[in-house]
Amino acid sequence: MDLGIKGRRALVCASSKGLGRACAAALAAEGVHVTMTARGAEVLANAAADIRKANPGVTVTEVAGDITTPAGREAALKACPDPDILINNAGGPPPGDFRNWTRDDWIKAIDANMLTPIELIKATVDGMMARKFGRIVNITSAAVKSPIEILGLSNGARAGLTGFVAGIARKTVINNVTINGLLPGPFNTDRLRGTAKAEAEKRGLTAEQIMVERAKLNPAGRFGDPDEFGEACAFLCSAKAGFITGQNILLDGGAFPGTL
Repeated sequence: MDLGIKGRRALVCASSKGLGRACAAALAAEGVHVTMTARGAEVLANAAADIRKANPGVTVTEVAGDITTPAGREAALKACPDPDILINNAGGPPPGDFRNWTRDDWIKAIDANMLTPIELIKATVDGMMARKFGRIVNITSAAVKSPIEILGLSNGARAGLTGFVAGIARKTVINNVTINGLLPGPFNTDRLRGTAKAEAEKRGLTAEQIMVERAKLNPAGRFGDPDEFGEACAFLCSAKAGFITGQNILLDGGAFPGTL
């Protein structure tokens, strides 16, 4: 299927690895010029080089910096001032017991996972509406749909973003600008492998044993491949997806047991 976005411009946040990188790669494969951001300059440069090599017909620009800071956002928007596509993404806050979290912990989580996406939407959505094309995808978490007790910081901040988007996504679509959420469940990323390693150390097992154990608990019997996530993102960003807005699409292998 031709997604109809060849030649468009995308800003993809936190895209040096994992799900963000998969989104950048999938968009580039559709002919989209991609600006990638991440804090780690070396990893980001390597990711950008790989995507550039695989897609010689598109421009791939990397901007090293922390997208959760005003300076990081300014640098990203300077490199890509008028994106047609915005992929909001940032690392999730750490797990823990809410009794131990301070106000600073909450503010940091809200800054990264709620206010940063809102600031980027504010900076780009009017231009999209004026050009009559825009696709905004917020990478949140399956915890928005089914909260995870130890991820309270993430549950709260990402649910706040979801509620905000629900209000504006119905106002932008008349100008062919859609705003949606992609909610990842267990994907085979560094973050998942890191939590498996931590659990393995506590239980006296290997990280591989924990990964196998966790995979068996999913109805699909496996973890998601980041490429699957990237391709779903590319479709939501396509010219074919203009009637989808204000939705939160769960990609979790069927782990969430609800009907709706």
